[in-house]
Amino acid sequence: MAANFWTSSHYKQLLDQEEVDVVNPLDKERGLNLEDCKIIKMSMANYIGKLAQHVKVRQRVVATAVTYMRRVYTRKGMTEYDPRLVAPTCLYLASKAEESTVQARLLVFYIKKLYIDEKYRYEIKDILEMEMKILEALNYYLVVFHPYRALSQLLQDAGINDINMTQLTWGIVNDTYKMDLILIHPPHLIALACIYIASVYRDKDTTTWFEELRVDMNVVKNISMEILDFYESQRFKEDRINSAFSKLPSKA
Repeated sequence: MAANFWTSSHYKQLLDQEEVDVVNPLDKERGLNLEDCKIIKMSMANYIGKLAQHVKVRQRVVATAVTYMRRVYTRKGMTEYDPRLVAPTCLYLASKAEESTVQARLLVFYIKKLYIDEKYRYEIKDILEMEMKILEALNYYLVVFHPYRALSQLLQDAGINDINMTQLTWGIVNDTYKMDLILIHPPHLIALACIYIASVYRDKDTTTWFEELRVDMNVVKNISMEILDFYESQRFKEDRINSAFSKLPSKA
């Protein structure tokens, strides 16, 4: 794995917002719009998190799995690659990439335990077949740099050791995986935006510290606004989620 973000495949794969906010032509034909796709991806990020709790893997594995899932849908349509299969397969692949391997049969066991809906119920062979398709869609680039590494160093550098503020900041970072930020921005800028939000929320004056950093504060504030806008708009009604999923094809 590359030791330096700026020389990594992750950096080379960063996209502009306009490149991420695209609906695949096949999905458009099914009536899916950009909001539908965002809702489905957010639901699948939650699904990965729920599965991960049962198979007992670290948050880093969850974050890598969600990143893979989001990368896949910049190249493939949801009509072509069913999110309900892509999500657990990304968790399976991420567990191997992060050296916390989870057996496919264990994932299948918990999927069947968690979901009565037939559309979620896949077998081991389905996961193994989809794994190869995902690897191809990712061009076999599996390196992911997360904001977590930068966050620990930045909190220490800012002199932030209050447990409540630290937990709040980590929680905000976890929530960024419900958005596409990891595909667009360098991880240290996402970490800084989360610290910025937590500082404002906890009334912690970090102005001087931010001024001393060699970063574009306009970018940090823009990321912060994206996160806050997400918090405002994420309360989707259940029928809105159901409506988005109803546009996906039935299982073959």
